Amino acid sequence: MNAHKSFYTKVASWIGLGMIALAAGCAAQKPVEQARPAWPPPPEQARIEFVRTVSSEDDVAHDTTFTQSVADFLAGTKPTAAQIVEPNGIAVSDDGSVLYVSDRAQGAVFVFDFGKKQFLRVGAEKGEAGLDWPMGVALDGEQNIYVVEQGSKAITVFDPSGRKIRSFSDKSLERPSGIAIDRERRRLYVADASHTLSKEQTVKIFSLDGKLIGKLGGQKGDGPGFFNVPTYVWVDNNGDVYVTDTMNCRVQAFSPDGKYIRSYGERGDAYGQFSRPKGVALDTFHNVYVVDSGWSNVQIFNPQGQVLLFFGGRGPLPGMLKNATAIAIDKRNHIYVGDYLNHRVEEYRLVNTTAADSIPDSGTPAAAPATDQPKS
Repeated sequence: MNAHKSFYTKVASWIGLGMIALAAGCAAQKPVEQARPAWPPPPEQARIEFVRTVSSEDDVAHDTTFTQSVADFLAGTKPTAAQIVEPNGIAVSDDGSVLYVSDRAQGAVFVFDFGKKQFLRVGAEKGEAGLDWPMGVALDGEQNIYVVEQGSKAITVFDPSGRKIRSFSDKSLERPSGIAIDRERRRLYVADASHTLSKEQTVKIFSLDGKLIGKLGGQKGDGPGFFNVPTYVWVDNNGDVYVTDTMNCRVQAFSPDGKYIRSYGERGDAYGQFSRPKGVALDTFHNVYVVDSGWSNVQIFNPQGQVLLFFGGRGPLPGMLKNATAIAIDKRNHIYVGDYLNHRVEEYRLVNTTAADSIPDSGTPAAAPATDQPKS
């Protein structure tokens, strides 16, 4: 899975040629199916394949990636109430058939049930004021929906049908953002992004019934175990906790008992380095995926912290990203990325990959010149 130094140029040219044909197809009102991008691009073996775009309730029943969604983009159509505007949190059901997207601008969590071909808008139904700046979203073992409401500094819980169960908070929460659940230990982790002048930068740990039981981090800092604006969090099957430490340009991993394990990434413009890291998630091989909003891509690290590959890139076309935010990966290794400024979620999948592929051929990651990275 070594990164390919020139893939951005190749993929941009490849998709751009396809876009010309697509525009012609839209003008003739005839949908044109396009080749779906992959990383690295041919002739190298693909590891990440783009699957589709999810942007509105229309995508539940039909794949509109290369038809309606692109036509809407070209026409500048105003979003509807069932259209993604600001995706800030993503979760996927255990069976991979249901996608949950929190949308701050819409004040709701969108539920795309691809199995039943149903769409649900949670928290902003008729007669409801809507959620107060919804951010992170997570599911417990019963598929109840936990949503961070940043405006009210609270976590609100809904059942799978969208009915509100309860809401809880704590006076220590300042600007809650990402959320993750450790089902085995029945813990809820909330990344508190706080404020630039806040003395503490922490991830709060709650019991599932809403009691504050601990925290990661402490005083603002850049040493191991300390944070400077933690934004997103992920819990793996072992109970290890991965926290995006955005202003320190890294992801930190902790054991279930809160001990620091290692960091992934650092500030910079080469492979393995970040501008503004956001969402973090792990695949079934324990590779670590980190969304970089600044570079508008996703970088993949092996469990030892070596960079393997990055995919995406800045642009409006399907498979590309603009200031990406959240990420979630299901048990099939399908990858969902919140594409903030393109007002959508992009779905990819890991292919042609085994556990052995998490070891780079050279043993060390290759550096990439800044010109290979799209500018923000």
